[in-house]
Amino acid sequence: MDNKKVLVRARGITRSKERIREENELIILIAAEKVFAKHGLKGSTTKQIADMAKLPKSNIHYYFHTKLNLYRCVLESILVDWMRAADTFNKFDEPREALKYYVGAKMNLSRTRPFGSKVWANEIISGAPEMEEVLSSRLKQWVDTCVSSINRWVELKKIVNVGDAHTLLYMIWATTQHYADFDYQVMILNNGKELTDSEFEEKKQQVIDLVLRSVGLNP
Repeated sequence: MDNKKVLVRARGITRSKERIREENELIILIAAEKVFAKHGLKGSTTKQIADMAKLPKSNIHYYFHTKLNLYRCVLESILVDWMRAADTFNKFDEPREALKYYVGAKMNLSRTRPFGSKVWANEIISGAPEMEEVLSSRLKQWVDTCVSSINRWVELKKIVNVGDAHTLLYMIWATTQHYADFDYQVMILNNGKELTDSEFEEKKQQVIDLVLRSVGLNP
């Protein structure tokens, strides 16, 4: 076999290994979200996570080294998704579109990643022992950017004066994440039935409309 064929084969093997690694890491992260959401960091074990992921326990340590590192990765992952949802603040000049798609994306994440949201909520309720530095640096910088966008809309009279722009963000977070963090309560109050996809879409639109009206915009 000539050197060129050896190189091509080696690259193929490398890509295959990378793909397997990415798939296994995702499987582990999804399982870890569920376990951490139910038992917290201290109450969870790598064996529980491995059992949930249907992978050998050794895989957990191979890919993430420690339970604490895996926990931090789960938190980082949900934060990145939430921050990415706010890209609409830069993508759209008009607040109606920016807020509409931001709130919609946040609601979708509460539907698709409820366990990640719960892990984050528990971390913050506990005083953010593992994420305090992230809160005071990266998250604060990101929030400051969002606040600047909201204040600019107010100055341009595109939305009504909302006072402290943080309040608008907190309202959006509280409402959208409620459907994840308190999904069991939502189910009980929905006559003991989980929201169907169509019901959730209806709730999502209602939340979007409420947020838009709160800043003086027509849905």
